[in-house]
This record gives sequence, structure tokens and C-alpha cells, in this order.
Amino acid sequence: MEQKKVSVNEKLRRTALAQYAIFKSGQDRDYDQLTYLAAEICKVPVAKISIIGKKEVWSKSAYGTELSSIPRQNSFCELCIQSGERNLILNKPEHPEVFEKAKGLYDREYQFFAGVPLVNSQGHAIAVFGVFDVKPRTLKPNQLKSLEALANQSMNLFEARKQTYKLHHVQRSLKQKYRELEKFASLVSHDIKSPLANIISLTELLKEENEDKLDDQTKDYLNFLVDSSYSLRNYVDGILNFYRSDHILEKDYEDVDLPELLKPVVDLYNISDDIEINYPKTGKLQNINKAALTQVFMNLLSNSLKYNDKEQRKVNIRFRENNSYYYFEVEDNGNGIPPEKVDKAFELFATLDVNDRYGNPGSGIGLATVKKHIENMHGQIEVHSTPGVGSNFKFRIKRL
Repeated sequence: MEQKKVSVNEKLRRTALAQYAIFKSGQDRDYDQLTYLAAEICKVPVAKISIIGKKEVWSKSAYGTELSSIPRQNSFCELCIQSGERNLILNKPEHPEVFEKAKGLYDREYQFFAGVPLVNSQGHAIAVFGVFDVKPRTLKPNQLKSLEALANQSMNLFEARKQTYKLHHVQRSLKQKYRELEKFASLVSHDIKSPLANIISLTELLKEENEDKLDDQTKDYLNFLVDSSYSLRNYVDGILNFYRSDHILEKDYEDVDLPELLKPVVDLYNISDDIEINYPKTGKLQNINKAALTQVFMNLLSNSLKYNDKEQRKVNIRFRENNSYYYFEVEDNGNGIPPEKVDKAFELFATLDVNDRYGNPGSGIGLATVKKHIENMHGQIEVHSTPGVGSNFKFRIKRL
């Protein structure tokens, strides 16, 4: 094992210890397994992982004894980190004065101690992995090497928990910033949509009150103004829905009956005789984000019907499953997507430069939201499309 130089700078050592956020953090099974192995390998009754605080030593894990804390001064762990060595071995016959000073600190009269400092990358010992015995003894070379290896694994655990703590801190900070950004976006949206509503209503009023006074060109200008205002309003709503979709992903996962999920969605769009939507009448989904999956089907059905100039608009929803995934298809007989634009269909703000059947341009947000939901459910989506014939959106989500 590589030799580590142990720093004895106490101020920097305590600063390093604080970064691990482990002070009196409670029992942990991962550490307990390491102390168990140490006691078994070294053939001793007691093994501990001891955190060295400012004035006390406390047990993160203890095998063969209870978790406890003792004064740092005169403890074996204090001697271990102050030695600056990669390990420290003490026997009472050879170091009687050390054991005399430590008398009363521990739960029993130990006569043997072997410890390995847990040293971080800067050389600061934040803890000690030690084994204890009530009689003098020695460790074989392979036992000492094993103890050092277990100490190294314990330090790796501390490092992993440190990174997890940092990630949680960053996550909390990002969530706070996201909430602030969302609040800002809502305020901006309101400030944009209010004047847009005024523009639309005043323009419509102008058209109605001056119907006989306006020529055809002026009426076209006013209609264009109204249509543009509606498009901008829908664009703003789409952006907000895309970023608010993260809240949907936080919903609880649950078991879902597929027909019960699809029926209200289909009923929402199956509103005229020129629309035919077929969907599976059987299917059970386990541990699914129902809200996210519902949003996926709503967006796909909406697109299938809007971008469809056929006299009879048809959509077929299919479902199958295996041990790993749930598979879905949403196939329509709509306008289709040009081959050169298929790869960009799911990109945010990417539009196909075509209007829907009502003359409105797309925002490039709906399919991006669909992809976002599916990928966050550990899935993938793709589309196969033929212009003038229709599109087939195929996606899968992971069975959890």
C-alpha cells in the first residue's frame, strides 16, 4: 500500500473533518461490516472506527463494544494521529506509561492497540481505524496489511459520503434557484400575457365596430395582428409548461391500469366525428409516474390531430411489454415529418416551419417536453414518419 504522509496541523485537520459532515452522524451498516472484518482478520475482540474531534474521540462504528465517546487527550487514537506514521502498534509491556495514562478512558483494561489513521488526499487524519485486545499480542504482516486495506476502504466511504453531501447541498441550492427563476418567469409571463390580451380584445373590438369601414387589406392586417398575439401567448405558455414539467416528475410513482389512464385523455380529444382514436383495452403498469405518462400521451395526441389535414383523422395507440420495459406506439395518418427534419423533431424550439390545420405555427416545445418526460422515466423515444402518410412515435419506459 502506498505510504501516506500524515499532517499534524490540527487547525487544518479539523477544517478537513468538518467537510465530511460526519460528526456524531450515527451508526452505519457499511462501516460496521468493515469493523467486523477487522476483528475477524486480526483475531481481536474489539474493532473501532473512531472520529477525532476537537476535544473528544467518538465511535463511528464499533464491533465487540458499544458506540461511545471518550476524551481525546491520552487516547490511543490521539497518539496514532500525532505519530505521523501510517500505523501505530502499542503493547502494554512495551509502553506501560501510555496504557497507564489511558486508564479509565475505555470500557475495559486494554493491553494491545493497533491503529491506522484515515488520511484524506491532503494528508489530514480525520479518524483512526483501530483494533483492541485485553491481552498483549502481535499482528502478523498479512493481518496488518489487511487492517490498512480496511482503513483505506473506510476512508473511501468517507470520501463518497462527502461527495454525496456536496451533491445534496448543490441540489438544494439549484432547487432554490429554480424556484426563484420559475417565480420570475411567472411574473414575466403575466406581464407579457396581460398586454397581449388587451391587444387581442381591442383588435377584435376594432374589427367589430368598424366592420363596414375597413377594406379587405386592413382586415387582413388586423387578423394577422390577432393571430400573432395568440401565437405569442401560446409560445409563452409552452415555455412555462416545459419548465414546470419538472414538478410532474416529482410526483409519486404508482400502479396504473392503462385503459383507465388513456380513456380520459382520449375523451379530451375525441370530440368530433372526423376523429378516430383507438387504444388498448387491457394493460397493467407497475410503479409508473402517472402524471408524466399522461402528459406524454396528451402532447402526442394533440400533435397527431393538429398536424393532420385528412378528412378522417385517425390515431392508433399500441402497447406491449417485456421484463425490462413498457413499449408504446402512437401512430397517426397525419401530415408526416420531412426526412431532413426528423432528427430535430424533439429539440426544444425546433419547428418544422409548417402551420397546423388551424393555421397556427408550432412552438417546438411539445415534443421536447415529451422527450424530457420519457428520458426522466429511464426511457427513449423515436419517430418514423412519411410525409403525407403519417407518423409513428415509438417510445419505451423502464420497468422499475
